[in-house]
Amino acid sequence: MRVVVTGGAGDLGSRVVAQLRERGHEAVPASRRTGVDLSTGSGLDAALRGADAVVHCADDTSAGDAVTVYGTRRLADVAAAQDVHLVHISIVGIDGHPLPYYKRKLRAEQGIAAAGGAATVLRATQFHSLAAYFARVLTKGPVAFAIGDMVIQPVDTDHVAARLADLALGARPAAYARATDLAGPDVLALVDIATLVRSHRGAPAPRVVHLPAVGAVLKAFARGANVPPAGTADTGGRTFAAWLAEQPSRLSGR
Repeated sequence: MRVVVTGGAGDLGSRVVAQLRERGHEAVPASRRTGVDLSTGSGLDAALRGADAVVHCADDTSAGDAVTVYGTRRLADVAAAQDVHLVHISIVGIDGHPLPYYKRKLRAEQGIAAAGGAATVLRATQFHSLAAYFARVLTKGPVAFAIGDMVIQPVDTDHVAARLADLALGARPAAYARATDLAGPDVLALVDIATLVRSHRGAPAPRVVHLPAVGAVLKAFARGANVPPAGTADTGGRTFAAWLAEQPSRLSGR
């Protein structure tokens, strides 16, 4: 099969490309460097011509609606017109969530459905690297701040990439469809993650300061909107601790 991967040079997209190639399929990365610009639609028609599927991993959180919403709809329209199965990565818990980015991801899903083509949306929880980033942001020196009862069920990026490859190579739906949500094996409080991160670099457990969840966004996270209800998601992949053990002692980025 010939599968186009938007954002194919990024963290998730490059892993999807590797998964597809390891299974003996043709994986074609698509990005600005290959002449494909989701913010304008330039290069999309040519990139999808002759493809069996396209896995949509590209995004630009700094560009507002331009890529996340409108770029996704452009891609969905071209995929529908060329009868290419679109596989899209989204986020668990975005229905009704007040975080602006989550609102954009929901609108992206709605745009895919409106395009009318064969499409599969996979919602996943936060990646291990993002969970570690959250923990670092909420740790100041020896103090870790807990926001209400906020927890994360982080998932391994490789596990998500493998599932996206499965969906692209598997049976295509007749129209828009949601795959079963995907999550990691452990539900962890941010303080637990912060403790693991500090231990990884040889620091003692942090002193915990509990803060109330103030504002609609933090309240949504505190009530567990970002974690799938028990029994509703497929769980698997490396635990956060196993992933962390393979990282450098000083983490960076997201």
